[in-house]
Amino acid sequence: MNPLKLGRASGVSAEDLQRHAAALAAALAAGAAQLDPVAAERARAVTAKVAERTAHTGSHTVVAFAGATGSGKSSLFNAVVGSDVATIGARRPTTSKPTAAIWGDEPAGPLLDWLEVDNRHQVGTGGSLDGLVLLDLPDFDSRESVNRAEAERMLELVDVFVWVTDPQKYADARLHDDYVAAMTNYDAVTIVVLNQADRLTPRQQQECLADLSRLLKRDGLTKAKVLATSARTGLGVGELREDLAQAVEGARAARTRLDADVRSVATALRHGVGDSEPELKGANTKELVTALARAAGVPTVAEAVRRDYQRQAVAATGWPFTRWVSALRPDPLKRLRLDPMEEKALGSREVRRSVTRSSIPEATPAAQAAVELAARRLAQSAGGDLPQPWAEAVALAALPSAAGRADDLDEAVVGTRLPGRRPMWWSVLGILQLLLALATVAGLVWLAAIFVVGWFQLPELPTVHVGPFALPFVLLAGGLALGWLLELISRWFASVGSRRRSAAARRKLDDAIATVADRSIVQPVAAVLARHRETRIQLDAAGATMPGAARRR
Repeated sequence: MNPLKLGRASGVSAEDLQRHAAALAAALAAGAAQLDPVAAERARAVTAKVAERTAHTGSHTVVAFAGATGSGKSSLFNAVVGSDVATIGARRPTTSKPTAAIWGDEPAGPLLDWLEVDNRHQVGTGGSLDGLVLLDLPDFDSRESVNRAEAERMLELVDVFVWVTDPQKYADARLHDDYVAAMTNYDAVTIVVLNQADRLTPRQQQECLADLSRLLKRDGLTKAKVLATSARTGLGVGELREDLAQAVEGARAARTRLDADVRSVATALRHGVGDSEPELKGANTKELVTALARAAGVPTVAEAVRRDYQRQAVAATGWPFTRWVSALRPDPLKRLRLDPMEEKALGSREVRRSVTRSSIPEATPAAQAAVELAARRLAQSAGGDLPQPWAEAVALAALPSAAGRADDLDEAVVGTRLPGRRPMWWSVLGILQLLLALATVAGLVWLAAIFVVGWFQLPELPTVHVGPFALPFVLLAGGLALGWLLELISRWFASVGSRRRSAAARRKLDDAIATVADRSIVQPVAAVLARHRETRIQLDAAGATMPGAARRR
């Protein structure tokens, strides 16, 4: 069986560890409430432990002997130390505190204070084990709950695990299900000892070691060292000391353990994060803008722009004798409080936007339902394939409050500069209508004068004929006929122009509504997706095992 190079196998440098821990902290910040709260709390504890443990590292490596009652771990502990440091047998079951043996002359007090280990024994200096802090933990299957809790607490803090079992309990379900199976990422810092091997024949030892190795591989510890020992005969004790010396060398095991902690919690968090982020589809965004435009009353405003154009066109190009009637018609834009003249009076669109609300009718229930449906479809498209907490965050981001949405839409409509340029043809036709009106008046006055002269039998006024018709009649009839014809032409032009202006207003309003949709719905949804992407990237950078890979393994 190949010896395990503890610590060296992982090659974890201090820079790697800090980078992984920083990535984990960044993932926690980005993931926020969408991460599993239990796993996130454990991850925060790990980041805190990395900071605290690295502050106390020095050249020390903490190795824990853990095992079940009767496995002989305290005897093995004493055999490694070379003296009876740990108490054995009937005097030990009530002990709930670990015992520490320290090699080397570098002070380990601050580290042991952090570990909360009071029972300390200085072994010596000058050997290959200098820097080793060896702990004998309480039995993990002790009848005393305080003993079990203390053992589990220490297992969270140590650098290297030495699981001590025996031929009777090496297949114990509690050992494998509650402890070994949870150490998947820790095989580089794990030694499993089959103690009391002197009770077995050489063949039985090989069979038990092979079966134990099989069980460990089933649990996910494919690289863990498996060793047969006997505290009574000294079998394997020297080899165990060599493995511990390798763990101590360069204090690599401490970083390896901490990095394994980071990777373990990162993997747990990674299962709650998707493997990619969907893109916001243009079709759903367009549907959302269309629904919001309807809720904002854009069709009403566009129709008002059309009617206002026609009203102004008639007032500018209609028959001068009847165009005053158009002044009696209500101004559709004024009724909606969207009159461009009001913007000029207030100075700017920004001022009008801040002090004015439109009189556009409130959105109907059907229009509001269409907005919610479009928002839900957008959320489904963006977050439907994400894990549930993220999908819920996307759905929540896509549904802002109805009141706030109505204010934003109204502000967008009020703040939009509607097309208001006066077309050139209005002036041209207006001048022609004025000339025709003057001709009509001139012809009428001329004919009236002729009639008065004839009535009073005065000398006839000179007149001019155009063909068979007198010029006054031509001026009157021609002015009326051409004025009427010109009004028909101007109404046709006004109809075409009003539709174009309405379409232009619709486009500008749709752009304003699209800005609202982007700011209030699309960007918040995109922000959730960006947080998901950052969380995924940071967890992968922290060394998380991909969910698919974990399942395949």
